[in-house]
Amino acid sequence: MIKAAIFSMCLAISAVSLNARAQDVRGYSYGPVTQVDYVHVEYGHFDEYMAWVTSTWVPTMEAAKKAGLIIGYKFFQASPKSPDQPNVYLEITYRNMAAYAGDIGDQADAFEAVTEKVICDSACQNQARVRRNEIRKSSGH
Repeated sequence: MIKAAIFSMCLAISAVSLNARAQDVRGYSYGPVTQVDYVHVEYGHFDEYMAWVTSTWVPTMEAAKKAGLIIGYKFFQASPKSPDQPNVYLEITYRNMAAYAGDIGDQADAFEAVTEKVICDSACQNQARVRRNEIRKSSGH
């Protein structure tokens, strides 16, 4: 009798668990996710890079936040232990992994539209990236 009751309870829990997973097809949309970019700004170019952060990156993040594409962003300056380590960290926090604007995200087109509105079109942004890559190295995210 007790074994049957435990078995019934396990079946009920399994059914609830399956229903919850069926409702969230992706399975990874729960909770905020933060993307961190590790950047090494070349010696003597920190002020130039900060000018880009304050004139372009921050307004873009503000527009993305206003559009509901992100929930927050941060900039950190670091003191690296060696010259090749990152000395700047850029964080972007999304509602969840499904909202992430990277290659796998649902919001990539919307995020691109915001960046084009705030900065310029994709071709113009690519030219600016080439110049920015001369003064910094991205170590990925």
